[in-house]
Amino acid sequence: MTRAADEHRTVAGAFTDRVLGAAPSAWDAPAPCAGWAARDVVRHLVEWFPAFLHAGAGVDLPKGPSADEDPVAAWTVHRDGVQALLDDPSTARRTLTNPHVGSLPLDQAIDTFYTGDVFLHTWDLARATGQDERLDPARCARMLDGMLPMDQALRESGHYGPRVEVPADADAQTRLLAFIGRVV
Repeated sequence: MTRAADEHRTVAGAFTDRVLGAAPSAWDAPAPCAGWAARDVVRHLVEWFPAFLHAGAGVDLPKGPSADEDPVAAWTVHRDGVQALLDDPSTARRTLTNPHVGSLPLDQAIDTFYTGDVFLHTWDLARATGQDERLDPARCARMLDGMLPMDQALRESGHYGPRVEVPADADAQTRLLAFIGRVV
């Protein structure tokens, strides 16, 4: 098993806990991402990543129902497909090529671009559905350290909101969420 497979299992497991813990009435609650409801957090993950994998590595993930029909099943089918891909020993020998990031080992590309996205959106889903919002503090600190040098590029990508000012002594989760533009 690779580090990327283990990381995904852990991060996707925490997201799954929030998916399974959401009350049926919570799926239409507003999420911290402007214009999104809780189900849109799931929709985002199950829609952007399969297209990214297909275009960059020719990988087709199993497709579940839409997040509108059944956000729980949409997520679990997607999560299981990604995990099976990462658990496959041949994945580490495959490459993903993208005009914006170049060529990377497939497992590294998944870990870098997707698993981190799942981690960040765990907070969004928890906030939208009224669940435990705590994220792993060590992972928060590592992610923030990795993102800080790319501040300008991340802002220009349009995927992150303006940085929110927080006290310098704020905990790692608060600093990470503020960095990506979430109001905490």
